[in-house]
Order: sequence, then structure tokens, then C-alpha cells
Amino acid sequence: MILDDILEEKEREVDDLRRRGEALLLRRLEEAPPARSFRGALAAGDHVSVIAEFKRRSPSAGDLAADADPVRVGEAYRRGGAAALSVLTDGPHFGGRLEDLRAAREASGLPVLRKDFIIDPLQVLESRGAGADAVLLIVRALDRAGLGELLEATRELGMDALVEVHDREELEAAVEAGAGVIGVNARDLSTFEIDLERCEELVARVPGDRVAVAESGIGGPDDVARMGRAGADAVLVGSTLMRRGPDEALAALTGIEKRERGDHPATADAR
Repeated sequence: MILDDILEEKEREVDDLRRRGEALLLRRLEEAPPARSFRGALAAGDHVSVIAEFKRRSPSAGDLAADADPVRVGEAYRRGGAAALSVLTDGPHFGGRLEDLRAAREASGLPVLRKDFIIDPLQVLESRGAGADAVLLIVRALDRAGLGELLEATRELGMDALVEVHDREELEAAVEAGAGVIGVNARDLSTFEIDLERCEELVARVPGDRVAVAESGIGGPDDVARMGRAGADAVLVGSTLMRRGPDEALAALTGIEKRERGDHPATADAR
């Protein structure tokens, strides 16, 4: 599986971080700008918030915008009405780097999620030192103890975490771990197939006191409206924006109403 290959690579990256030493990461942490509230940005207002993603390529789509400028794209996302940014920093599979995150955050003024495969608290420390306001934690890539440890690491650094799930068991694990922001990925990381209907169902089951994010497969306003009706507080959109250009494509996805999940019958048996 692609995910297994990626996680093996992450183990090597963590080993490299460990060799470089925690002291270097702590020095960078001291120089980092204060964290912005990722969760607060997504929860504000009565409309579906958009997390606009900067990524150069993906294993499923190939090259999207290999030479894209994170400063220009970050500025465009802010103008287009994004509530927050997501920046892919994985190099081998997505062509990303931490420098992209730093540049996009400074240019946009928005809270920024480091989207990578986080498996160790050292990566959380590295993320905050690079300016990240939140990190992605993928339940499928972690055991429950590891998820709890990483959530605690984010809290200690004043960060948020987007905890990603793909099925009911993973959603239960995220809720029990105390995740405040839960992302439902329509893409199965084992097959890379997208199922928006399954995503819609799981979004509706996220408890009302959490922030629910629909991820992957969002191609236009109709998809945003569909997730808004299911109760999504936000959608994360990447490939669509990188392919079509960040300004007009993003503006078309904003201002769409969301529905309170407490009003949705699918949440009744999830609490």
C-alpha cells in the first residue's frame, strides 16, 4: 500500500530528526510566531469554511503545479476567502517542503495546517517551530496510544490538530481521544478511491461539540453544499484549486450555508 511506503519513509525522517537533536528544534520553537487558532477559524460563522490547500503533486493525480509559488498562492487564498490554509510538506510523494508552509503562512496571514504524516512528537515540535498552527493526525497511521500522545503534544504547544478518519471505528477512536477537529477523508488511503456518500454519512456522525471537516473529492460548489447539508463546518480543497487557479475557483466555494449536525437524523445513534 502507498500508505505503508509513506510511513516507512516517515520513520526514517523521524530518525533523522532525532539525530539532529531536540535542542535544535527547541531553538526554532523560540523563534516561531505565536500560534493562530485553526479550530476557531473553521468554526466561525454560519457558512462552510474553506481550508485551501497548497500542494505541488499527489500520488493519485501526479503533478498539479510543481513550480507553484507559495507566496502568490497564499495571498490568492486569502483574497479568495479561505478561512485557513493546508500545506503539504511531504517531499518524496507530494513534492512539498516546510519552506512552503513558512512562506504561505506569512503571505496569507491565515492559520496554517501542516499536512504530512505525523507519527512522532518530534514532528509536532518541528511543525510548530516552522510556524504551523495545526498538524494533521491520521488515525489509520496511529494506534490509540500514539494518537493520544500526539494530541497531548499539540496541546502543550498551543496548537490544534485535524484528526483524520475514514470509517466509524476510526471516528470513535478520534472522539474518545478528545479530538476537537475531526476530518472525514472521502479518499481511502489504501486504494485512493473517493466515496463522497460515505464521507457525507460520517460527517453527520461527528458529535456537535467538535468541528467537522470534509476532505478530498470536493470539486465545486455543489459538493460543498452537499457536505454543508450533512453538517460539515469546513471542507478541505486542494487539487481543484491548484489545477484551476486559486482566485476564482476558491471564491465559488465560499459563502455556502452549513447545517447544524444536531438537526441531522444520522447523528442520533452516534452519541
